[in-house]
Amino acid sequence: MAEIKIVPIGKVDRELLEYLALTMPGSFGVPCVELPMNLNPAGTYHGTRRQYHSTSLLAELTVFGDGNGSKVLGVTEVDLFIPIFTFVFGEAQVGGSVALMSAHRLRQQFYGLPEDRALLFARAEKEATHELGHTFGLAHCRSYDCVMRFSNPVEDVDLKANDFCRLCDAKMHSESDSTLAA
Repeated sequence: MAEIKIVPIGKVDRELLEYLALTMPGSFGVPCVELPMNLNPAGTYHGTRRQYHSTSLLAELTVFGDGNGSKVLGVTEVDLFIPIFTFVFGEAQVGGSVALMSAHRLRQQFYGLPEDRALLFARAEKEATHELGHTFGLAHCRSYDCVMRFSNPVEDVDLKANDFCRLCDAKMHSESDSTLAA
């Protein structure tokens, strides 16, 4: 049976992992489980940038795939980058099975502000949904009310909706129906 598998990468907030495991089924209509292992991100660390290479972490997550339509969501607290951006909130294989998101820059403390757990959880849910949406073949969307809208500053994450727009929802469900039927 297809499912979403959450893989913690490094030390990750337990409550955040539990929250994502509870909320992702509502967006994708498949069960979600947290795998009992933890992936060590150390091998993807870039000393000069003091960040972790997102694409390398994504490649390491592929070992958790099972080929039956399941999706893998890596969740981490480390700061991620890809060479063309200063940072990324996450990365995914478009139409593939693996996605990755980081809570590092979703935390208010990163910006010198007091902790706000409710805001962190809302942001993390949006970013997890966004990255998993890519695995269902969705590209970035131009609609301001769509979770698939590209976000660079964290304010963009706050402004976008937590749901797919009508067009992305239709495409996601047609893709997931064919993926999950396989």
